[in-house]
Amino acid sequence: MRELRVRRLGRVAYGEAVEMQRTLVEERRADRIPDTLLLLQHPHVLTLGAKLAAARAHVVAAPGELAARGVEVFEAGRGGDVTYHGPGQLVAYPILDLRPDRCDVHRYVRDLEEVMIRVSSDFGLRAGRVEGFSGAWIGDRKIGAVGVRISRWITSHGIALNVSTDLDYFDLIVPCGIEDKEVTSLARELGRTVDHPTVENVFIQHFADVFGRTAVEALTAPHAVQSA
Repeated sequence: MRELRVRRLGRVAYGEAVEMQRTLVEERRADRIPDTLLLLQHPHVLTLGAKLAAARAHVVAAPGELAARGVEVFEAGRGGDVTYHGPGQLVAYPILDLRPDRCDVHRYVRDLEEVMIRVSSDFGLRAGRVEGFSGAWIGDRKIGAVGVRISRWITSHGIALNVSTDLDYFDLIVPCGIEDKEVTSLARELGRTVDHPTVENVFIQHFADVFGRTAVEALTAPHAVQSA
């Protein structure tokens, strides 16, 4: 099995994470690093997908309110609409070379969803998919979002799984442009606090299983980051 180098980065500013991914994508393309999985959390931020006009239209909060609540806005350069990232959310950015046997965008997205579905199952929750929408769902409540970028079969961006996220921040937007669905979290569904490092451990296990990789945790982060 190919190695999957796992880096737990703590809390990282969104702009810093984007630059980090750009560097790692080029390093992966040149085969200087193995497949890599970044696990982190972001400070409060709204990220806009590739269809900028639609994404901006789905930000319902005024700029003054966003500033007052300490929420930044970034153009993400990934697929999807607008979403929220913040503390208590597990963000995973896989930097994978999908060649030679996984060059299928649809399959890649389904595999990311499968990881979140399996993680939810380990916590006793029955998650699945909703026809016509990406992500992982519990009933009609979205627990995990997918927004990816693939450049010459090297992946970046990825998923956001709500662990103990303050869901009130999703009221600032129409999440992923979907007006008639709710957003939820592991903590809300379970009615209790959830240990974030434990969720990371479970996520790593299922990610490695779904993608057929051997997970190896890195001892140091690739860049200096702010601890969570």
